[in-house]
Amino acid sequence: MKRIYLVTGAAGHLGNALVRQLAAQGEEVRALVLPGDKTAGELPSRAQQYEGDVRDMDSLEPFFTLPQDACGVVIHAAGIVTIASHYDPVVDRVNVGGTANIIAQCRKHGMSKLVYVSSVHAIPELPRGQTMREVADFSPEKVNGLYAKTKAEATALVLQAGKEGLNVSVVHPSGISGPYDNGRGHLTQLLVDYCSGGLKAIVRGGYDFVDVRDVAQGILACCHKGGAGQCYILSNRYYGIPELVGLFAKVTGRPRVKTVLPLWLAKATAPLSEWYYRMKKQTPLYTAYSLETLSGNARFSHAKADAELGYTNRPMEETIADAYDWLAQHGRIRPNRPSRGRRSAMAVKGTV
Repeated sequence: MKRIYLVTGAAGHLGNALVRQLAAQGEEVRALVLPGDKTAGELPSRAQQYEGDVRDMDSLEPFFTLPQDACGVVIHAAGIVTIASHYDPVVDRVNVGGTANIIAQCRKHGMSKLVYVSSVHAIPELPRGQTMREVADFSPEKVNGLYAKTKAEATALVLQAGKEGLNVSVVHPSGISGPYDNGRGHLTQLLVDYCSGGLKAIVRGGYDFVDVRDVAQGILACCHKGGAGQCYILSNRYYGIPELVGLFAKVTGRPRVKTVLPLWLAKATAPLSEWYYRMKKQTPLYTAYSLETLSGNARFSHAKADAELGYTNRPMEETIADAYDWLAQHGRIRPNRPSRGRRSAMAVKGTV
């Protein structure tokens, strides 16, 4: 029986990396993209594209309908990542309602495996100094912020489906970075702002950042090695913002950002920043929620994924260099050195 991979959110940062790796391995892959998504044109020609919306069950039917001689492995990577502090019903409908629809389609069409891409944000934060590992219980009440709450609720739905007989595994990536980001991922935007000269100051604090290609490899390993009903953290290590921006300077040859502002000052201006960008109908460059994340505990262990999935990480300098090259090749930054390859990045214009 032939195997077909079904990837939702295929035109997104992670989905793009997943489809590229599957195509490179010669696998048959279906890519679910939103109707009219112009970035879908960058996906490998080997991937069969299906237009659909995880919020619309009917639109998912063609994507999930497989030949009789095929078994389906579903990677549910579609979702909205947001740093917004206010409630947005669309985020809930996509992250939670959309996941419920994917579960229903997996059951209806007898998919052999569902790997759900959750987030480390769904894991309750432990006090500083403690390392966070996989947990089995997820609840919106145990985490802070709209994004974290929706991912926790969706994760609980997936694990409940596993208890009811669906073959599921869950992965929890940390802050995804690297190439193929057509949007405004945090680390991507930080690098863009830095290269444009708009990053005049940074703040202390930091997060665990991981290369999108390493996450994709971990997910593909989970498709076959991941235990039923098991969760796996796909992280890297904690990077302070000053350390990251120092790597930007090393990779690009541009001047270092020397001004480091206290977090309390950035937090004081966050509500005004969020209101300003909401009025302009643009994504805010920083919010109270994102700054709280930078100042919280971001120590995660990926030991379980290492042992059971063969998960590994590449050096962050390589991630940044490839992100820089990919952005230059797509005209989003003006290169300051000869191009080496391609890849993605965290931010605020003027301050992070």
